[in-house]
Formats: sequence, C-alpha cells, structure tokens
Amino acid sequence: MPLFYQQNINATTRLAIWKIEETEDFFAGTVPLQREITHPHKRLQHLAARYLLRYLFPGFPYEDILIASTRKPFLANEQYHFSISHCGDFAAAIVSSSNRVGIDIEIPTAKVVKIANKFLHEQEQIEFGVGNSDSTVGQLTDQPINQLTLLWSAKEAIFKWWGNGEVDFSEMIRLEKFDFSNKGHFNAWFKQTALQLHYEMFDKLCLAWVATPLKQDPNH
Repeated sequence: MPLFYQQNINATTRLAIWKIEETEDFFAGTVPLQREITHPHKRLQHLAARYLLRYLFPGFPYEDILIASTRKPFLANEQYHFSISHCGDFAAAIVSSSNRVGIDIEIPTAKVVKIANKFLHEQEQIEFGVGNSDSTVGQLTDQPINQLTLLWSAKEAIFKWWGNGEVDFSEMIRLEKFDFSNKGHFNAWFKQTALQLHYEMFDKLCLAWVATPLKQDPNH
C-alpha cells in the first residue's frame, strides 16, 4: 500500500499523504470523477486525493461534494471540513468533523526562489533572510530552497483554509519568524486571525497544514 504518511491530529481530525503508484483503474471504481480532466496525470492526482477522504473517514460522502465559485470543494451540510493538495506523484488530504482545515504539499525546486518576493511581505523577506545586506529587499539570494518552499506551502495551506479566494499572499497572510527544522510549528496571521501552522519536511517533499476550531473561523 503506497500510504506515504498519516497523522491522526486528534479524535476528529486526520491527514494523510499518498504516493501515487497505481493506475487510474485502481481509483475509478471507488472515487467519482466530478469534472472533466483531460490531462491523464492531473486526473490521477485528482482521484488519489479524493480517495484519501474516505480512507481517512470511511463514511465520507463523495457524492455530496460541491465545488464553490472559488473552486474549493466542500460539503453543503459541513459534516466534514476538508482540504486536498497534490504535487508530482503525491496527493494529500486533511479531513475534520470539528475544525476548518487547510493543507498543502510541495516538491522543493529552485523555481520558488523566483517568486519569493511576490508571496513574502518586505518585512518577512527581512526576517527570513531573503534579502542580502548587499542587496535590496526582493532581490533573491542563497536562501535555502527547502525553507522558501515551506514558507510558500504555509501560505498555500492558509489560503485553502480560508477558501474564499481573492487573497494577497504578501499583504494578507503573514508568517512569524521561527527556527526552521525538519518538523515543527510556527505562528501566522490571516488578516486579524491568529493561526498556528504545522509542517514536516520529508525527502524531497514539504507538508504544511492548519486546523482551527470552527468558533475561530472568520466565516462563522
């Protein structure tokens, strides 16, 4: 079984990462394809991510998934809150019956260096050392690719947690400085809402997720 990683966060919230090694036929008998996806690998990613929803909670109602105008999948009755992500040959999902959630996985590549000054606020660039003392803020440096990937993944996870689109990553999502390691958590803000981001760095894969009680949810 290509289950890459699983974590039971609490009694009502679980996440998992699946390494896709199967053909489409493995998922097709279980997971409905809710929209036309012409690219074979993207279709496989789509199916694998949704397969995890019922893997984590066997009673998850695939047939009730709706797609918001922001392209976020959701359940109208909010029996479960969930978020999915896929990258390369990996798919990930987080599901909860009590928390609003967001998840993101990324494969670290040098491309993140080119966009760092677009998703990080100037103050974040200074705090995380994205600018050299000999260069202006926004000019890219030898910042470790893994750490920059984590910062991007964290903001993506928050964006999915929010779920309503129209987010300026550099202005509306702020990350507090932390000591980077292979696993941990740090504080962040979305507008006026304080959040705690959790992360883990695997070999050539970055995971970031956030979960908040519904009473903290700015949509409720």
